[in-house]
Amino acid sequence: MATMTLAKALNAGLRRALEADPKVLLTGEDIGKLGGVFRITEHLQRDFGADRVVDTPLAESGILGTAIGLALRGYRPVVEIQFDGFVYPAFDQIISQLSRFHFRSHGRLTMPIVVRIPYGGGIGAIEHHSESPEAYFAHTPGLKVVTCSNPLDAYWMMQQSIASNDPIIFMEPKRRYHEKGEVDVADEPMPLFQARVVKPGDDLTLVTYGPMVRTCAEVAIAAAEEGHDIEVIDLRSLAPLDMATVIESVHKTGRAIVVHEAALTLGIGAEIAARVQQECFYALQAPVLRVTGYDIPYPPSRVEAAFLPDLDRVLDAVDRSMAY
Repeated sequence: MATMTLAKALNAGLRRALEADPKVLLTGEDIGKLGGVFRITEHLQRDFGADRVVDTPLAESGILGTAIGLALRGYRPVVEIQFDGFVYPAFDQIISQLSRFHFRSHGRLTMPIVVRIPYGGGIGAIEHHSESPEAYFAHTPGLKVVTCSNPLDAYWMMQQSIASNDPIIFMEPKRRYHEKGEVDVADEPMPLFQARVVKPGDDLTLVTYGPMVRTCAEVAIAAAEEGHDIEVIDLRSLAPLDMATVIESVHKTGRAIVVHEAALTLGIGAEIAARVQQECFYALQAPVLRVTGYDIPYPPSRVEAAFLPDLDRVLDAVDRSMAY
């Protein structure tokens, strides 16, 4: 058992994957000598060489296109997108090529590529450096989308994603990079696409993922002081969604709130709300509510706190749900 930050856990997971399989390669902007802007790949080029931890030109479309070619030749590339807002130049490669090769080849070709994307707000960044693009990828057949919220998941989910033969978009909550937790490197990990019950409860289900998991855990503590027993679910996987865990919880509690940083309209929360309403109609004691970012681009850092869901906004939704 070791205590490490989420960033160090990702680094340790990448290191272990590089050690386990010589076909694993890391590519991205400034990931080698610098170790990445968030130092997720620190010392990996030093220890594994520039042929396996590759500094690329500043060209996201080229980075993804090269990774697809490498995968066709038997390699397992792990691509870093330096910031979430930089992924859009590679969007065509991801949506038109990466997601379709397996289907297009009638299953003969696989795309074992992991695309790492630091995402979300909370770091006071400038434009294009704070985005929540997860719904674009979760909407795309052929892509798997996962997101960690703690060091333990960061360590294991990274290795599981690299070992998968499916293309996986790995969303990393950048404002949680420096938060610490215990990591048991000898433990058996959870299945990659399974949700986790962070805190059990009987009165209401909070469904969330990534950077909002900690916020919702704090909401559960605050709500307990008002006599509300909140269950918190960390989805962990956004495509596929582990709806079985969510539905089981809502059948028990009768109430559900979905929380995420991304904009409200057509976000992950909309899909979850629709499925909960469909599967739990007779168990629901209140409408499924959503607490999200607003339908605007991420604002300047000075007003970012007003955009991001926080303890008070989620608690307000809890009160509205419990009032039904």
